[in-house]
Amino acid sequence: MSADWPSSAHGGGARHRVVIVGAGFAGLFATKALRRADVVVTLIDRTNHHLFQPLLYQMATGILAEGDIAPPIRDILRRQRNATVMFGEVVGIDVEARSLEVNTLGRRSEVSYDSLIVATGAQQSYFGHPEFAQNAPGMKTIDDALELRGRIFGAFELAECEPDPEVRRAWLTFVVVGAGPTGVELAGQIAELAHRSLRNNFRRINPAEARIVLLDAGPAVLPSFPESLQQRAARDLNRSGVEISLGAMVTGVDELGLDVTTVDPLLKRIDAITKIWAAGVEGSALGRVVAEATGAGVDRAGRVQVQPDLTLPGHPEIFVVGDVMSLNGLPGVAQVAIQSGRHAANEIVHRFGGDTTERPFAYSDKGSLATISRFRAIADMGRLRVSGFTAWILWLAVHLLALAGFKNRVAVLFNWTVAFLGRGRQQRTITTQQVFARQALQSQASQIRIPGSTRPSSPPATDQTEPSERTAP
Repeated sequence: MSADWPSSAHGGGARHRVVIVGAGFAGLFATKALRRADVVVTLIDRTNHHLFQPLLYQMATGILAEGDIAPPIRDILRRQRNATVMFGEVVGIDVEARSLEVNTLGRRSEVSYDSLIVATGAQQSYFGHPEFAQNAPGMKTIDDALELRGRIFGAFELAECEPDPEVRRAWLTFVVVGAGPTGVELAGQIAELAHRSLRNNFRRINPAEARIVLLDAGPAVLPSFPESLQQRAARDLNRSGVEISLGAMVTGVDELGLDVTTVDPLLKRIDAITKIWAAGVEGSALGRVVAEATGAGVDRAGRVQVQPDLTLPGHPEIFVVGDVMSLNGLPGVAQVAIQSGRHAANEIVHRFGGDTTERPFAYSDKGSLATISRFRAIADMGRLRVSGFTAWILWLAVHLLALAGFKNRVAVLFNWTVAFLGRGRQQRTITTQQVFARQALQSQASQIRIPGSTRPSSPPATDQTEPSERTAP
């Protein structure tokens, strides 16, 4: 391994160049772990913000604003003098020349590295049916959450205007596909909206008559939790007004509803205008590009198979971390991303000092949390398994402390107070642009050219960040 390590790592020549791709949990914590190292860090992301994705569903349901959970990357790293932030999308890699090709809205550039950390996370998976995304969007980015906010609140608005009872019922039916943490939290919050927050806001409809359906092809909600907590979560969802259908596989999605394979004949076709996909993730596209360039393998979900120290076979200078890596069946959660990012950074520091000992990544499971609705949550933290109000308070505290920046914590705490102790939702403003912008950008992308570029630009893409659906404290 030492033969492949650049000579500059041992003090000769230029400072060691560390390039980190993706400013999610893994990328950001890797960058911070290098703040005292005598290296030059370049952090590349195709957005300008670090997204705290575990709270993205609260943005979609009107509790939080974009800035509350997505502070600017440059502001977070403003005091880290050895770190530079670059706005752009990595579209290619030359492992022999140790360089990356970066596309910034049509402008191409190259970035050289001595060490590379790939932390591009995961993206929504439709299990071989990408056409479902047209009418059942997922929730992985700020744009996704804004679109879903427009669809959810817009459904109530259009139901108020609809004279036909059957069509009105379709507007007031919300289907969430996937009973993992994201799906459960979304379904619970939509139920809170219908039964509590929107009370007395309409004159022709009763929001409490909204139907919220949670579908999953598996046998249980929140399958990663112990069975006792799964059952508690299911009871809490039912009490909140959420219909749960397990063993239900979605086979078709269109503008007016879903087709489902299930033993319940009443659910084989669900008429619903608003559908939300929260059923699964797969490795980012860049992960496959890196795997192909290095000869590394990928698993069924498109995640790159790494060695125990998180490097790639034959390429000790390349680390793959977070949700885009595949190692020992580790889950796609925030703590795996954080700890793997730190491990990669620490390995670079050790090697920079001349220590080339391979240290395997050891994940410390700090437990799991999931919220069901106001005052209801579950927590699995080793021997501690709690639910209800106690778990909800614990969930609030863990997420509040995990946010980046004091200002964000204050803003989130204020909005939580309004939403949970009162009935208000501070972020209910919607526009038609939020709902239709994604489709419009996709249709127009091929016609847009950036001055000085040689090819049409791409529309704003999803974050090169860590989804990490389930948050560990």
